[in-house]
Amino acid sequence: MHRCNMRDMSEQQVRDVVLDSIADGVFTVDGDWNITSFNRAAEEITGIARDQAIGQKCFDVFQANICQTACTLRQTMQSGRQRVDQRIDILNCQGEKIPVSVSTAVLRDESDRVIGGVETFRDLSAVELLRKEIDERYTFHDIISKNHEIRRILDVLPDIATSESTVLIEGPTGSGKELFAKAIHNLSRRARRKYLAVNCGALPDTLLESELFGYKKGAFTGASRDKPGRYALAEGGTLFLDEIGDVSTALQVKLLRVLQEREYEPLGATATVKANARMIAATNRPLAELVARGTFREDLYYRLNVLKIVLPSLADRREDIPLLIDHFIRKCNAQQNKQIVGISEEALALLLACDFPGNVRQLQNVIEHAVVLCRGSRIEIDYLPAELRLAAHGPGALAPGGVRQKSAGDLPAGDPLAEAETAAILQTLRQHHGHRGKTAAALGIDKTTLWRKMKRFGITFP
Repeated sequence: MHRCNMRDMSEQQVRDVVLDSIADGVFTVDGDWNITSFNRAAEEITGIARDQAIGQKCFDVFQANICQTACTLRQTMQSGRQRVDQRIDILNCQGEKIPVSVSTAVLRDESDRVIGGVETFRDLSAVELLRKEIDERYTFHDIISKNHEIRRILDVLPDIATSESTVLIEGPTGSGKELFAKAIHNLSRRARRKYLAVNCGALPDTLLESELFGYKKGAFTGASRDKPGRYALAEGGTLFLDEIGDVSTALQVKLLRVLQEREYEPLGATATVKANARMIAATNRPLAELVARGTFREDLYYRLNVLKIVLPSLADRREDIPLLIDHFIRKCNAQQNKQIVGISEEALALLLACDFPGNVRQLQNVIEHAVVLCRGSRIEIDYLPAELRLAAHGPGALAPGGVRQKSAGDLPAGDPLAEAETAAILQTLRQHHGHRGKTAAALGIDKTTLWRKMKRFGITFP
């Protein structure tokens, strides 16, 4: 049997093997900026196949934030000086921003003439993610969505952030209210000062009052020293009051005074204290309804409702589920040191069919559960929580709204997976008014796969 050795390989083949063994992305360009080599790590980081990249201009492939203004590789080829570990952002094939660290050098021929350049780049996504987990510094770039309602909110979020007005965020539990509150703080002029959060529904009234406003020594039994409240600790920064709808009427009066007079009294104090913390409030129940029931003060509601953000439930933004799944897989990969690349069509269809009463937080927990159990490179349906599979497998009305479904005789009677897939396809078709291309994109599959599944399940949609 003939054995392949180094002598049997061309110089180009040896070079490709060496480049593919490197964990960092590597590409080379000629003097006209055409990509001449593209290693395997570069494919994985960008999502762009080698065959698609080679021959293209490097700035068309990477679309980095410095390509047109301060290209590192261009500077290296012009000056002859290499650059090491410059932090930039590139866009992958899905248009997502990827933070990378780049190093560059020139390529020369035997006559020492510059004939091109080489750039290596390291994916910093995991490092950035862990840093943000530690610092809790999120911006609107960290909010993953293509839902038109969320995008509309993101369009005005910088304007909301730069104002000093009180913000009210309404949305169901787990919909990301605090993520938006942190983004507002970090985009504001108060970003260098503290951001503090208080869950008003987790504390009884007396404890909540002392937690917010602090107390003086001797204010009550056991108060052996002065204790500053969250308003004092957040001086110059932002105070986030979650579940403000659970605050008692008595404490609502004191919150109203803080918003109106910008002052408060710690428990046991004889003098007022000035308050300089911006308030962002959130609730999972519409405050207008609580006002109508008489459980929430109308004057406080109007003080809070200066700038209002209403977040939709995950069930109303199902087109975001594939995006969020990819985001949470990357996040869990960094935390669990795994290399999971995606999710199977069957598992995705099941998740698209779920109601998710816990919204985005529940989806995140589901993906974390699956990543921990996953032994391969892709999340399969068996790795999802058992209670989720049981809930999704329940029978449902699969053909409302003028949709006609055949008996699907090629499927076993009561096939739970088929029911889940059918429900997901129908839901998404309705959401996109029957548009096949948009439906396929939202489901994370191509149009031919969608057509095949519709034919298999006997789904017709006008």
